[in-house]
Amino acid sequence: MTIDSHDSQTETDSRTELDQDPAFALHRGGKLQVRSSVDVHDHEGLSLAYTPGVARVCSAIADSPELVDTYTWKSKLVAVVTDGSAVLGLGDIGPEASLPVMEGKSLLFQQFGGVDSVPVALACRDVDDIVETVARMAPSFGGINLEDISAPRCFEIERRLRERLDIPVFHDDQHGTAIVTVAALRNAARLTGRTLADLRVVVSGAGAAGVAVTKMLVEGGIGDIAVADSKGLIYAGREGLNPVKTELAEISNKAGIKGSIETALVGADVFIGLSAGEVPESVVATMAKDAIVCAMANPTPEIHPDVARKYASVVATGRSDFPNQINNVLAFPGVFRGALDVRASDITEGMKLAAANALADLVADDLAADYIIPSTFDERVVPAVAAAVAEQARKDGVARA
Repeated sequence: MTIDSHDSQTETDSRTELDQDPAFALHRGGKLQVRSSVDVHDHEGLSLAYTPGVARVCSAIADSPELVDTYTWKSKLVAVVTDGSAVLGLGDIGPEASLPVMEGKSLLFQQFGGVDSVPVALACRDVDDIVETVARMAPSFGGINLEDISAPRCFEIERRLRERLDIPVFHDDQHGTAIVTVAALRNAARLTGRTLADLRVVVSGAGAAGVAVTKMLVEGGIGDIAVADSKGLIYAGREGLNPVKTELAEISNKAGIKGSIETALVGADVFIGLSAGEVPESVVATMAKDAIVCAMANPTPEIHPDVARKYASVVATGRSDFPNQINNVLAFPGVFRGALDVRASDITEGMKLAAANALADLVADDLAADYIIPSTFDERVVPAVAAAVAEQARKDGVARA
């Protein structure tokens, strides 16, 4: 095969141009590598690390399978699994294009939680195919972190994997977001002299994060919560609801509000934005006194913080350039660290709530309108969340160490 020198030069020039962007320069060659945890310098070391010494370890594990957690890296290794169908704010970009994000997730696992992980981008979309593929590779891992899989498939995939596997399965887009949001809202309520039970919440978005946040707030004792999708408010009896939204209707919107999100926001205490929608300033102005706004769409919040502050006592976003960033990195490294430390077989609802409470408690007496949630670089976060998750795992009977 002949390679056209002109095409080759054009490709080289294009890559050089890309590398002028610091993001591309940082990503060249990827952000991860695998390093051995032992050194082999001579024949004796080789005979222990590989044949014949390794055979003794393999035989012991074959006789007592639980030894795999002690004599391999399985118990401290997480698979970061995606199909590339709902990547950040980019949408359905496919498995290859998702890899920079998955590598970034693995980097955060290691840097913040000391947890090893491997990105796994799957070239399949069918729920059965994804479940079967992940289940078949599960013996190599101590936990599964599902990432950027579109709703509503993500709900069934997680449910079926949790039923099938005896290791933690965690969809971070759902539960990581929910943990941090609940922690922030608990502190925002405390700052304004209320509890979760005193609040009426309106959620914009019924995707993975919206559903998980709603369920966790209900579990945490929220006063009432209504969720809006692209067709308006979800309520019991609304036509055309899929099974996930039907279940959501049964546990939310006790007031039975129908119509648009604007209708629900009149007199509401809290707005939680988990969609790409925009809420007009005139609607924000109708919210209750001491309102709380968590507008988490990225890069453009549903309500700009400058507008929200005119009417709300507390404002949070998903962005790092404003106070009170709701960032999943506050949750998932500590959750997995705690679960792996006790070799948990599952991540229960109690463990998620324990993580949220531990995160909220770190703010303590420093609570302020611009500080309802710790910084992502607060070194106390992972140890506190991990300890709370591990303790709750023991209480819930899913710890094995």
